[in-house]
Amino acid sequence: MKSITNLNHIVALVLLALLASCSGKTEDKTTLLANLKKQQSELQKKIETLEKEISKENPSAVKTKMKEVNVAELAPRAFDHYVQTQGIILSNDNIQMSSKSVGVVTQVYSREGDAVSRGQILAQIDNSLIVRGIDELKAQLGLATTVYERQKNLWDQKIGTEIQYLQAKNSKESLERRLATLNEQNEQTKIKAPITGTVDAVNIKVGENVSPGMPVFRVVNTDDLKASAKVSESYISNIHKGNKAIVQLTDIHKEITAPVSFVGRNIDALTRSFPVEIKLHSSPDLRPNMTSTLKIIFHTEKNALCVPVNLVQDIKGEKVVYVAEQNGDQLVARKRVVEVVGVYDNLAQIKTGLKAGDKIITVGYQALNDGELIKI
Repeated sequence: MKSITNLNHIVALVLLALLASCSGKTEDKTTLLANLKKQQSELQKKIETLEKEISKENPSAVKTKMKEVNVAELAPRAFDHYVQTQGIILSNDNIQMSSKSVGVVTQVYSREGDAVSRGQILAQIDNSLIVRGIDELKAQLGLATTVYERQKNLWDQKIGTEIQYLQAKNSKESLERRLATLNEQNEQTKIKAPITGTVDAVNIKVGENVSPGMPVFRVVNTDDLKASAKVSESYISNIHKGNKAIVQLTDIHKEITAPVSFVGRNIDALTRSFPVEIKLHSSPDLRPNMTSTLKIIFHTEKNALCVPVNLVQDIKGEKVVYVAEQNGDQLVARKRVVEVVGVYDNLAQIKTGLKAGDKIITVGYQALNDGELIKI
């Protein structure tokens, strides 16, 4: 340590001498500064060399300069390779309904949030004219049926003419067809639930005029949901039906693991992507059109060496990780140049440069030098 102190005194004396010799000569300040920097660099190198020699001869002399670090032993672990994309929750049964006929709404039987069954009447359109027409046809049909039955009995007994029998039969069947048509028209004035589910929206009121194509109700069944997303075409050979997928719903702090249920074969010409779907189990927390993050795992390395990505430093174009090694009775930092083959979930998979059992420096790795003395 005395040698280092002497060197520091020499540096100070040299600097004072140069300053004294150049005082009053402002035009030589640039040259003076360059000379001082050069000498400072040379002296610093000599100081570092002496420090290393002293540390080898007398480790206790530099003990106070050891950098404190934390280490973790590197062990093989499973490492997932996945593609991450944004998705949306969809319902296979999410139906925007419209009426089948034109008319004025006379009754609305369901409100938002009501549970309904398939075929249940949700609203009624004015059908008074059709009902009157049905009543008239029923009366006519009753008479025509009586006439037909009598003509048939006579014809069976070979009484009367065949034309009378056929006319009675045709009249009865014609009225039956007209009645069936009116009954069908009457059914179209009833707006019915196409599926079993929950009424999500009601867009009509009593007294409003409706027509086909106009939205009147939305009915949703949340028992059949799926997560849908688009994946870049660069993964078309990696993603397959049955791949494990993780659906993250950050808004409700929920995560669902399920297999990929559908992989599209067509590449969208505009987005250069293909569709992927994950079928989800029914849950009261899930709603159609919720946003989600999808992680689709396409390969799992069972015995991978991984380190937190922040421990991998980029030094002069090389990926570097520092490890702690025993050097005699001293602990030193060693620089390892590594090859990173994947980064997922803030972990970097290391292909070469590290081995199982290495003690990775996890705290205090910044500004370390190869061979620098450290302590845990």
